[in-house]
Amino acid sequence: MTRLTLLLLTIALLLPMDCFAEQGATSLKNAKQANAAQKLRIICFGAHPDDAEYKSGGTAALWAKQGHLVKLVSVTNGDIGHWAMSGGALAKRRTAESAEVAKRLGVTSQVLDIHDGELLPTLENRRTITRLIRDWDADIVISHRPWDYHPDHRYVGVLVQDAAFMVTVPFFCPDTPPLKKNPVFLYSSDRFKKPYPFDADIAVSIDEVFELKVDALMALESQTFEGGALGSAEKMAKVPPASKPELRRAWLREKWVRRASSEADRFRETLVRWYGVEKAKNVKYAEAFEICEYGRQPNEAELKELFPFSPIKKSAAAKSGSAK
Repeated sequence: MTRLTLLLLTIALLLPMDCFAEQGATSLKNAKQANAAQKLRIICFGAHPDDAEYKSGGTAALWAKQGHLVKLVSVTNGDIGHWAMSGGALAKRRTAESAEVAKRLGVTSQVLDIHDGELLPTLENRRTITRLIRDWDADIVISHRPWDYHPDHRYVGVLVQDAAFMVTVPFFCPDTPPLKKNPVFLYSSDRFKKPYPFDADIAVSIDEVFELKVDALMALESQTFEGGALGSAEKMAKVPPASKPELRRAWLREKWVRRASSEADRFRETLVRWYGVEKAKNVKYAEAFEICEYGRQPNEAELKELFPFSPIKKSAAAKSGSAK
């Protein structure tokens, strides 16, 4: 053994063990911070405790499967969204349903205590939405478009649009730190034509999580099986009973096969831009999104980072960049 080796061993023995423990803890902390920095943070706003789940549930599950962080927010509590019950009891029920859906998808959820059917684009609500986006440190924000049949849907779109710039302004809601980078704001799909129809910049195949989405939506019993605000005893009688969960799931699955396959067919051209002809023609189920003009406008590299489960083609990025 050389003198140098003996010297190093002596120094090691004389050093306190907390030194090594501290170094190990620092390394672990740095590793955790680096890992957290690589995770995307997505917040999806819906007007009621089913909207974000319906419109973005599959894509949310894909993000979650890769370890990214997704939050589904219902801006109202859904307290009139049933034909046979209302008020606090219904709000609690729908909040619990939304939480169970989120659990099954691998995401988190929050239901705001604003009465269903009474949402307005007030300054107070703008501040609430701004704080939620900031607190989540969002990379992506998803909402309804501000043109919709339901006033709550419309005003969610307006409120999120109004927050799209304010999230970066330091002295607006100074109690929450402003975002250093404006998120990418997206609209979920709809079929309304005026003032202009939904224009899909992004189409996501949800084939690999379609069954998971159906399983998750099973938890929205007040809406899926009882018909929500426009249900009735007669309509409920046509739905398989809770005592036969397999038949219930098959019934609900058939509804979502039609709905999600219709989205895939409707946005087949966008799927081709994202996946290429061969893969796109085999996509059965899809969700689609439009890039809002008010947030950050992503380039091709950013789109690849934001949708890491989609093999985006250059033409897709070119379309989204030039059309907005």
